[in-house]
Amino acid sequence: MKSNAANIPVEFKNTNKLVVEHEPLVKRIAFHLMSRLPASVQVDDLVQAGMIGLIEASRKFDPEQGASFETYAGIRIRGAMLDEIRRTDWTPRSVHRKAREVAEAVRKIENEKGRDARDVEVAEAMGLGLDEYHKILQDATGCRIFSFEDPGSVGEDGLAQTHRQPNQPLENLQNCDFKQGLAGAIKGLPERERLVMALYYDEELNLREIGEILGVSESRVCQIHGQALIRLRARMEKWLTD
Repeated sequence: MKSNAANIPVEFKNTNKLVVEHEPLVKRIAFHLMSRLPASVQVDDLVQAGMIGLIEASRKFDPEQGASFETYAGIRIRGAMLDEIRRTDWTPRSVHRKAREVAEAVRKIENEKGRDARDVEVAEAMGLGLDEYHKILQDATGCRIFSFEDPGSVGEDGLAQTHRQPNQPLENLQNCDFKQGLAGAIKGLPERERLVMALYYDEELNLREIGEILGVSESRVCQIHGQALIRLRARMEKWLTD
């Protein structure tokens, strides 16, 4: 059978070329995310979602906007993967509910006392033992993708909703008010929580590596990380509930 390749539109050829050339980028982002997610998340699901993001990026990329295709595609790929993670949320609703209750307790204590809420104070306010409270913090770290790119509304599960317009991930990254508010909230965290956040999100270390640096167990780092996320949620309430 004679090939019809000569009749394929140039736009399709260019799009297909971009997809083939950047397929390794999808896998690289997927495995990077996997190092920070529970084992219940399947890498194949992330790759599949990322490939859809890559295809959409190849169709909508405008080189006149100034960004390279790899930069633009990386945002779309990662956004598609995060959407897939949220869409297929593996966490019981009770975990989200408890995380919201902890955030509310933290907010009340900090408003009353004008300082960082302490673990023992939050646990006491909720009528919990310290071990039970720390378990909630660990669960919060495992279930929650606190989306620094999504200043949008929050549903009853406590997660930022992801019904976006096609270009919204890029627009969210450029949302200066939200980013400045978040930067201020992170800067105001207790020193150890701020350090864990910096090592996890800026240096992109996993919890085990952070534990080695701080000289504590991985589970303790998980607790500190969970506390930081919940404290940020309490302090970013006006952005997450508008």
